[in-house]
Amino acid sequence: MALEDAERIDEFLNEAKVFFLATVDGDKPKNRPLGFHLLKDGKIYFGVGDFKDVYKQMMKNPYVEIVALVETDFLRYYGKAIFEEDYALGSSIVAGNEFLQGIYNDETGFKLAIFHLEEATAEIRDITGKINESYEF
Repeated sequence: MALEDAERIDEFLNEAKVFFLATVDGDKPKNRPLGFHLLKDGKIYFGVGDFKDVYKQMMKNPYVEIVALVETDFLRYYGKAIFEEDYALGSSIVAGNEFLQGIYNDETGFKLAIFHLEEATAEIRDITGKINESYEF
């Protein structure tokens, strides 16, 4: 992923504030809102709880899509979710966020699983569906 491409996608996600992650549960689609993402070392990272159905769905089928809307433009960012091997990045994110500390702590045993997308495409489209920007990662 070229840094400037990652910065453009990060910028769009920042403007959107909330975006949606689509997975597959068996033969049915599942969507949920997310708000966390992090641009680090040229990669955009996302997080989900390792105790949630979304994590289990992504373990079975790692191909996901993220959709965000800013005014009349929308982002489709899809590819293969690759989870970090350890929880160090997730733990550092939780340490800096009081809200997340209430969920991901020693008492609950829950961990924030961090992933990025590979074999990915990001498209910024207008409301008619016309692709205005496209990036391959």
